Amino acid sequence: MRDRQPPTMPYPPCSTDASVSSRDRIRQTGVGLIGSVVLICSLALGACTALPRTPYTAAEASASRVLDIDGLRRYADEPVTKFSFDKDNSTATRTYLALSGGGADGAYGVGVLNGWTAARTRPTFSVVSGVSTGGLIAPFAFLGPQYDDTLKEVYTSGIAESLLNDPSIMRVLFGSGLFGNTRLRELVARYVGPEIMAQVAREHAKGRRLLVVTTDLDTQRTAIWDMGKIAAVGTPEALKLFRDVMAASASIPLVFPPIMIDAEGGGRKFQEMHVDGGVTAPVLTLPEALLFQSGRLPGNAKVDIYILVNKKIERNFELVSNGTIDVASRSLSAITQSQTRSIIFSTYDFAKRNRLGFHLSYIARDYPAPPSEGFDTTYMRALYQYGYEKAASGQAWTSTLP
Repeated sequence: MRDRQPPTMPYPPCSTDASVSSRDRIRQTGVGLIGSVVLICSLALGACTALPRTPYTAAEASASRVLDIDGLRRYADEPVTKFSFDKDNSTATRTYLALSGGGADGAYGVGVLNGWTAARTRPTFSVVSGVSTGGLIAPFAFLGPQYDDTLKEVYTSGIAESLLNDPSIMRVLFGSGLFGNTRLRELVARYVGPEIMAQVAREHAKGRRLLVVTTDLDTQRTAIWDMGKIAAVGTPEALKLFRDVMAASASIPLVFPPIMIDAEGGGRKFQEMHVDGGVTAPVLTLPEALLFQSGRLPGNAKVDIYILVNKKIERNFELVSNGTIDVASRSLSAITQSQTRSIIFSTYDFAKRNRLGFHLSYIARDYPAPPSEGFDTTYMRALYQYGYEKAASGQAWTSTLP
């Protein structure tokens, strides 16, 4: 079955990682590339050329629909009333897996999932959400252990390196991405086909949910896409949207071009600009309004939240070089790390208030940094094995904060 092959490959996260050094963050996230592009564009005195777009208004954006269907996506900052929660009075435990961004460090998350399977304690998740590299892992984690080998191949075979081949400053000056997105789109189309979408639709019909996050740059909002609902539409247009959302989740600004998604609002057609979800949400646990409310979730079901962070989140000391790129890299790293920690701490507080199970997994601060730029295969294989062994031995998850 063609669909049961590796999904599109991992990619650098949208901003930065809490790695051991600025050099390592540049290797893992492309921040160095982004910084170089920004400097080149600045020196070009406005030579960067914007591609033409159909204008639309904030009012039209607020009324927009995709595929002429309501509810294919929500925004994380919408009121709680906009989100539907099925009341569940059963005694069964519902499990929610939240996969963060992290680029090549997604090998850690894949290792944890596969080790979890080996330990025979991995649940069938009620909900799976994914951001950035987590967004690429999410559909296959959602569909279960039958795709463990697929994910392992994606993150350990060395095929990830091709996404960062042939950078072109001309693409930046006269387009919007250093590497273009041809390879990314081709890989998504190759590994996510009608059968994958049909499987997701079947699980959606059972009440399970698969969510992938993008950032809507026009509105500066976090878009949460209901991939199961998209899959259930079952048309070629729905398959294109399914793939577009996954590609958008991988589209680091300046490194890859944004993905333009067809929409309609106020009687007008236009295109929304979507990029890496990690720009606004490094990991998705709960909608903002729900996360900060004091009330309990509806129903009496037990809930376990598993947050699988594909990066280091513990703070570290580093003497930063007094140079433009190093200062920018370290600053962006601090922003991303603070965002991630804030979401984790807020989720922990919510879980304790509501008596939910809280489980966290992340890469230890002292784990060795990659030895070379890009997606170093040796590093990714070792990181996969590190995650696998932690999960297989029952050591991957903690119920405490970092």
